[in-house]
Amino acid sequence: MTTPFDRSVLLKLGAGAFATAALPEHARALLSRRFPQAHPEWKIVFVNHALTNPFFIPAIYGSRDAAALLGVQVEWTGSASSDVGEMVKAMKRAIDERVAGIAVSLIDPDAFNGPTALALRHRIPVVSYNADGGKGNGRLAYIGQDNYQSGLELGARIVSLVASGDVALFIATPGQENIQPRVDGALDAIRDSGKRISVEVVASGVDVGPEKRKIEATFKARPALRGLFAVDAGSTAGVAQVMGEHGLHARGVRAGGYDLLPATLQAIHDRDLDFSIDQQPYLQGFLPVLQIFLDRYSDSLVLPADTNTGLNFVTRTNVARYLTTESRFEGSSSRESYPVESR
Repeated sequence: MTTPFDRSVLLKLGAGAFATAALPEHARALLSRRFPQAHPEWKIVFVNHALTNPFFIPAIYGSRDAAALLGVQVEWTGSASSDVGEMVKAMKRAIDERVAGIAVSLIDPDAFNGPTALALRHRIPVVSYNADGGKGNGRLAYIGQDNYQSGLELGARIVSLVASGDVALFIATPGQENIQPRVDGALDAIRDSGKRISVEVVASGVDVGPEKRKIEATFKARPALRGLFAVDAGSTAGVAQVMGEHGLHARGVRAGGYDLLPATLQAIHDRDLDFSIDQQPYLQGFLPVLQIFLDRYSDSLVLPADTNTGLNFVTRTNVARYLTTESRFEGSSSRESYPVESR
């Protein structure tokens, strides 16, 4: 009789490079029963635009957990600075290697169209995650948040917090498809509200330290600002730091943003930040692996499907559950750090 299988074995293996051979014999037996037809140890490559951004730690956990459950490999590569050229080169390397599938963050509306078409011609399934590019891209599915709708929700929350006056809206990299639609949605929602709120959109950069300094300089130059908001993880953490260091919430300044870095969660708990939006990065790593695997395993009878990973507001009413437990699902585990591995 096979030894009972503890799922935590696979979850622990997900924290490191995974190979089916590393599994205990009873785990390999379980996988073989789950999928009656044997399959190769397929390799799925994630092409990422922000390899040093801690937002993607839970996404990496998700991809590795899915790989462990399915008996495949994952690799993360791309760019640390949203360099589209680096990402395209990484995608072409994956195509040259004839990997089993590619998940790519389509931060540019056009640059990835050619590589995507090339991959599909070689029967390599391509899905996008986190950012979905333009309508001309032939990717099979998008897995991530509806970024424009998310921006509308952000704008509505800003309108509920700020009666009138000037606010700053920080974005790491203006124009990128993963975060620019959030700015667009927020601006539309604020305009449609009819409130007398004036928004200055500020480019904050891709590195957490300089982002914080840019945010602080912006507030010092405009001390009458009634709100500091952000559309990406690093900028939100910077807003949280500035709010706390200068005691701005007690002075009537409201603030919020995106994602669940530990500093962001603590700032919500400490009443320096009003909210942050959870877009479930774990799912943005787990689901691409699952969908690409099913495409390959079914010989493309089960095709990848668009999946909205949702929008949850984290506020003082529910932040405690995020803070009280270290969790690989939200990136607060100490077992992974950044920058993540890249080629």
